[in-house]
Amino acid sequence: MGDAALRYFLEVVRSGSIAEASVRLNVAASAISRQIAKLEAELGSPLFERRSRGMVPSAAGELLAQHARRTLLGEEQVVSEIRRLRGLERGLVRVGCTEGFATDFMPEAIGMFRHTYPGIAFDMRVAAPQGVTRMVREGEIDIGLTFGFMPDASVQVEFGGSAPLMALVGLDHPLANRPWVTIADIAAFPLGLPAKDTTARQLFDLVCGAEGIAVEPMLTTNYMSGLWRFAETGGGVTVTGRITVLSRIWRFHVVALPLRSKTSNERRYEIQSMLGRTLPDAARAFVFHLRRHLEQLDRPGDQPLGLRS
Repeated sequence: MGDAALRYFLEVVRSGSIAEASVRLNVAASAISRQIAKLEAELGSPLFERRSRGMVPSAAGELLAQHARRTLLGEEQVVSEIRRLRGLERGLVRVGCTEGFATDFMPEAIGMFRHTYPGIAFDMRVAAPQGVTRMVREGEIDIGLTFGFMPDASVQVEFGGSAPLMALVGLDHPLANRPWVTIADIAAFPLGLPAKDTTARQLFDLVCGAEGIAVEPMLTTNYMSGLWRFAETGGGVTVTGRITVLSRIWRFHVVALPLRSKTSNERRYEIQSMLGRTLPDAARAFVFHLRRHLEQLDRPGDQPLGLRS
């Protein structure tokens, strides 16, 4: 039973005649008659009783009218829901990111976004950089925010920027007043490093190898906040990306010093989505929001961060 036939049928039920339904619907009476005749043929039962004062639904017609009303109301509800989604009144955005973004940056970005779109919910997953990209590629998440050394051809890069390494030390550390440091400078102090599946650690090891400096960390962990606390209180040094520093240095009494090397110590941060996919409106709006947030945060400069007088 087509939607048009049900609509015509319901209007005849409401108006009591084909002629009146024709006027209300602005549809030819013959077209309405054909659709009703088609419905009666399909159901094998008359739907109306023809009386002198008009048409009254038969018992079968009453049952069909109940079904038609439910069906058309359900369709109207679906259309309303779709329109609400398009208006960003409701929706779910699935995001993935590394721990460096998960502690402060991503929750803050979500909170700011929901000030404008309070009906949008989020599902946030945290993984190593390669894990975030895998979840994007396989469609487990809508948007990934992660680090890498070059654009990944298996995903769509919505936006990216530079994330060079920086060294973190406590405020009273001997290196705290330096404008920048080298690998040799920090190798003389206890060193805490992230796990080997992070791009920060991989890049640090590459720089050490290129400069011929062997470094044995005193602490290795996959828990970033532990490394920051180690630098803050233990007299040691750790490394992290500049974009991570900018988003959370206010939480610790540390200084972030540019790390200079003979070779490149550049990484990239990227907003990723599935290749060839058109993102839902809510996810697309959040990508734009993340991009603006990153652009505002990642101001240019090659100066220590977090030094307090």
